[in-house]
Amino acid sequence: MIEKDIIIVGGGAAGFFAAINIAEQNPDLKVAILERGKEVLTKVKVSGGGRCNVTHAEFIPQELVQNYPRGEKELLGPFHKFMTGDTIEWFEKRGVALKIEDDGRMFPVSNSSQTIIDCFLNEAEKYQVEVLMNHSVKSIQKEADLFEIETTQGVFSSKKILIATGSNPKIWKLLEDLGHTVSQPVPSLFTFNIKDERIQDIPGVVALNVEITVLNNFSPSKGEMSQRDREVLKSEGPLLITHWGMSAPSILKLSAFGAIEFAKRDYKFEIEVNFIRQAFEDCLGFLKTLKQDLAKKTVFKSTQFDLPKRLWHKLVLASNMTAETRWADLNKAQLEALAGQLTKAVFNVDGKSTFKEEFVTAGGINLKEVNFKTFGSKLHKGLYFAGEVLNIDAVTGGFNFQNAWTGAYIVAQNISK
Repeated sequence: MIEKDIIIVGGGAAGFFAAINIAEQNPDLKVAILERGKEVLTKVKVSGGGRCNVTHAEFIPQELVQNYPRGEKELLGPFHKFMTGDTIEWFEKRGVALKIEDDGRMFPVSNSSQTIIDCFLNEAEKYQVEVLMNHSVKSIQKEADLFEIETTQGVFSSKKILIATGSNPKIWKLLEDLGHTVSQPVPSLFTFNIKDERIQDIPGVVALNVEITVLNNFSPSKGEMSQRDREVLKSEGPLLITHWGMSAPSILKLSAFGAIEFAKRDYKFEIEVNFIRQAFEDCLGFLKTLKQDLAKKTVFKSTQFDLPKRLWHKLVLASNMTAETRWADLNKAQLEALAGQLTKAVFNVDGKSTFKEEFVTAGGINLKEVNFKTFGSKLHKGLYFAGEVLNIDAVTGGFNFQNAWTGAYIVAQNISK
């Protein structure tokens, strides 16, 4: 049996961040990472399209937590201890400069996730963290105050273990055997599959500022999300039309906050899209003015509201008009139909598609069983969690990594003492 002071299960973002900080803060401790695969940090590598979206430029804890459909309440305290500014400083001290993009996402200046991976591997080596690959964990048992971990390559023992395995059903099962409860995992960040004439044949078109509301009296269960989002599920922001339906931040945010309810509905529901974020009546009034001002022109060729031309064409044709219909000839029904398409177009969602390689799940260790001052288990002294193994997940934009850094750092502070 191999004895260690601290064993970390999972060689991903949270596991490495914790290992490095433990070893740096207390060099006397023997720290080992057990990774089931033949490579470490694989999710870091593909995140942000291979650029690694390290965190998000949000520096107020109360604002930052609003990006977590699950974990909002629990992360408020931890974010006061370690959050975005601390993350930036941590990386800069180790020679990795970060930059802020227009949408708030933060990446290494190098635009390469390899920069982050190299930083972690160098730091782990510097502080003599042992990284053991191809060690798939078969069992975790507790005898007195010692944890025994059996892997495919040997048996380890330690008084303290950190589980940082992300969404891993096998590890969740082992933790259930230790008495923890796991919220059933469901996909969180995904795009919507929609077959509809109005968005057919125009993939790549982006409407920059839409508002989307989920219909069907959508009222998610209490506790699944904050009061803000409980009345009705809504989001706003850019909308991308794809070959299979709709994507971009406005859709991904809905998918995160509605993850549990959408799974219950087998991903079949209706959404209402306001393409111009105006009230129906205001839009109708403006269209009536255009009927006077552009009388001789065709509606089809007079794109309005800064909409992409191809999308405008589709919405015009969906409003009982042809490409030759002139503004002067519009009747009341056609004007109302166009105002309706622009401000309250209803689409049927039928299924989902994974968003890039960034597979995120809602689900994990029940948050009531974790002490968020230490990220330690309330059931077993010496057992800690960090990252997505917990029932915490976020919208897209660097927030899932920030949860990993914060949890891992707080665990490291406690263990290294």
